[in-house]
Amino acid sequence: MQFTYLLNGLLAFATLASALKFDLEAHRPGFNKQRCIRDYVAGDVLVVVTAWVSDGSNAARDAVRTDIEISDSLGNQYARPRNVWGESRSAFTVHEAAYVKVCFDNVINQGYPDHAGSGGVQRHIELDVDIGADALDWSAIQKAEKLGPLEADLRRAEGLMGEVVAEMEYLRAREQRLRDTNESTNDRVKGFAFLSLIVLLGTGVWQVVYLRRFFQRKHLI
Repeated sequence: MQFTYLLNGLLAFATLASALKFDLEAHRPGFNKQRCIRDYVAGDVLVVVTAWVSDGSNAARDAVRTDIEISDSLGNQYARPRNVWGESRSAFTVHEAAYVKVCFDNVINQGYPDHAGSGGVQRHIELDVDIGADALDWSAIQKAEKLGPLEADLRRAEGLMGEVVAEMEYLRAREQRLRDTNESTNDRVKGFAFLSLIVLLGTGVWQVVYLRRFFQRKHLI
């Protein structure tokens, strides 16, 4: 029983940890005042981005237009919902490891005042980004495979643990690449230092020989 409570608490915490709420102030067209949220995603992973857009302070529904743009650090565009009101859900698969970026833009429509003296026109945003096992519809999986509640939670926990293992493997491989790069750079620095020492010694010997011959020609020694 204690294990069940612990498992449910862990899954609930993992779900709540990705939720984000904030108020987005509107601006006139021509000003880039996007608010972006980034999250790292490994390759070949399902991502579900769910956003809820509702009225904030001093905002009429038609006064502003809230746009969403979902892309990654590699330049891929996944979704661009326009004039979002209520719930917006976008599901896609990231094929290469990258940072997924969700950007919100709140633009005041023409014909509406800025309300600059009353705190600005705002929209309330709630964002939930589900990655990997969290993005799967476990209710549908539970019904399709006829799983009990505990079995479904164990399957989900297994998926989460698999993602943790994959993330650890990625970090290990990245640390290995960084260590190899560091060792290669260290070897190059050593080689450059050794070459510089040889050049300095050669230059010093040449200067001694040259000055000796110069003074001999001048009959100074």
